[in-house]
Amino acid sequence: MTPTRVLIADDSHLFGDAIELILEADERIEVVGRALDGAQAVTLARELDPDVVLLDISMPGVGGIEAIESMLRDDADRRVLVLTGSADPADREKARDAGAVGYLTKEQIADELVPGVLDAAR
Repeated sequence: MTPTRVLIADDSHLFGDAIELILEADERIEVVGRALDGAQAVTLARELDPDVVLLDISMPGVGGIEAIESMLRDDADRRVLVLTGSADPADREKARDAGAVGYLTKEQIADELVPGVLDAAR
């Protein structure tokens, strides 16, 4: 079985490290890159062609919503799963309207991250 290739985009080094450790513990997932802002996420998505981009919506410079829109202009089949600290329903709606396939809050990580990434890849 080929692992699901994931790009992590979050401006927190510590949080990104934790997410990478969680994902890499599952043999069905391979983290192929890390981005610290939306612009870098768009560039790396083009270069690395991950199965899923795991993206925070609150980042410096190019924010997550704009990054989702750019990634989907580049590749309409790109799968973006938002992982953010915001539980605001308006942010969830903006992410879905931009084309995200799912929305997880950082509080949901323990129970839903790995299944969420694998579902997003389908």
